[in-house]
Amino acid sequence: MKRILVFIVLPAFLLAGVSLARAQDIAGDWQGTINADGAELRLVLHISKAPDGSLKATLDSIDQPGGNGIPVNSVTLKDSKLSLEVTAVQGTYEGKVAADGNTISGTWTQGQSLPLDFKRGTAPVKTEHKPAKPSDIDGTWMGSLDTGAVKLRVVFHLVNTEDGLIATMDSPDQGAKGLPTTSVTRDGASLKIEAKGIGGVFEGKIAADLSSIDGKWTQMGNTMPLVLKRVKDQAELELKRPQNPVKPYPYREDEITYDNKIQNVMLAATFTIPQGTGPFPAVLLITGSGPQDRNESLLGHKPFLVLSDYLTRHGIAVLRADDRGVGKSTGVFAQATTADFATDTEAGVAYLKTRAEVNPHKIGLIGHSEGAVIAPMVAARNQDVAFIVMMAGTGVPGDQVLVAQGEAIQIASGKNPEEAAKNAAKERQILTLVETEKDQAVLEKELKEKMAGEVPEAQIGLQISEITSPWLRYFLTYDPATALRKVTCPVLVLNGEKDKQVLPSQNLPAIRKALEEAGNQHFEIDELPGLNHLFQTAKTGAPAEYAEIEETMSPLALEKMASWIGKQ
Repeated sequence: MKRILVFIVLPAFLLAGVSLARAQDIAGDWQGTINADGAELRLVLHISKAPDGSLKATLDSIDQPGGNGIPVNSVTLKDSKLSLEVTAVQGTYEGKVAADGNTISGTWTQGQSLPLDFKRGTAPVKTEHKPAKPSDIDGTWMGSLDTGAVKLRVVFHLVNTEDGLIATMDSPDQGAKGLPTTSVTRDGASLKIEAKGIGGVFEGKIAADLSSIDGKWTQMGNTMPLVLKRVKDQAELELKRPQNPVKPYPYREDEITYDNKIQNVMLAATFTIPQGTGPFPAVLLITGSGPQDRNESLLGHKPFLVLSDYLTRHGIAVLRADDRGVGKSTGVFAQATTADFATDTEAGVAYLKTRAEVNPHKIGLIGHSEGAVIAPMVAARNQDVAFIVMMAGTGVPGDQVLVAQGEAIQIASGKNPEEAAKNAAKERQILTLVETEKDQAVLEKELKEKMAGEVPEAQIGLQISEITSPWLRYFLTYDPATALRKVTCPVLVLNGEKDKQVLPSQNLPAIRKALEEAGNQHFEIDELPGLNHLFQTAKTGAPAEYAEIEETMSPLALEKMASWIGKQ
């Protein structure tokens, strides 16, 4: 899925830390700007001296909501060299303090490395504005960006002040609210809103009747039409998700944590226990690729919340956790591979064994997408796993999955099959290069050459960072059949007939073959009619439909899983 808004993720948990380094004369406020793939993020570093003489610091990311007061967990200053560790955003900084003590020149690393220089002095940013008489365009405006892969809503909140028009921005389908904008300029019917923090600009014409603003959104070299309509009722901003359960629930819900001691990660989770005496069968839900919270939240949907609610109401205890580095869980997501996430899953299984409400002989795993790759990995080496459910799991190496996925999504989205096939061939070339070239410098150079003219220049750095990540390198070559051939516990394999991300025709035969080679006598494979990758009832299966469909998960899939687990 294409990313439209790019910004540093700021988890809700921000735990302060203090260094043991002796403070030198750098206490005070420092300001700097990161230029990342077309976005400008203004930062303010606050360094202070503790009573014991050590240094402590916090960081403000001015252009991001909730970006003030980010704790710096480690501050080290030695021989004019400053090192910072910011665990909350998985970032580090290495810089050198100038001889005059007024500048620090260095590099910020967060997935990719970017130059970042600080100068003494607090950034002159005005955060409070005195209200003025409302303008004729004050209020909330909403439009939709069609990225080709998905449709994303964009919301602007315009307010007139004594300093002129100001605005904040929401991307509700990406869970982003209150993004600051840099400037709002109006010249008659022309309106321009800049959001340098995400490298975006909206330019449009205000309709004579003030009901719409017809314009375009430009970000990282991409320009897309964007028509904003005035929002008269806040209910218009809410997505209809009728399956989301409403409290109070007819079961117990515990907020818990457990540790992956192997990799020093703490997982924050929700454990739901059915009514009754127990002990109950229990399942651990395993999320798909990308940083996911415990509900696997996506485009307003919360698939794992819906699934856990359904299963718990049907007598099955459910554990679901935030991915490492997401929500309230610790750890670094960006550097982890599928194999690392498997150890997080094993920690969850170990936790379930400690609960008196759980039948230790009936602990199972339900994995979705990448989670359905992890489930067999864990089951193959852990006798404590009594059964697994694979939701849209793969049966062939990741490079084959991604090429087929890209081609299928393009065709489902209306692209000519011949053009989609050509694009798939280009993707195959790039993935082969990533798999075979071991020299990072050479790889980046060749990728830049291949992407030139194909990818907007402002996006090339981000694209290279993503496709050379440890996770993707592992995923491309890992063959799920390796683990499946060792799985002997009961397995339920589910795939949506209209899944365009994990194609049934490509993966189900491979999964069947591997389980047969394992000598597994207790597996069932079902291709569920009319369902997409999220197990929604769909028209085409294209990701562009995900947000438009009100259904979060088909009752067909829910009933199948609950019934099958009940028989194990």
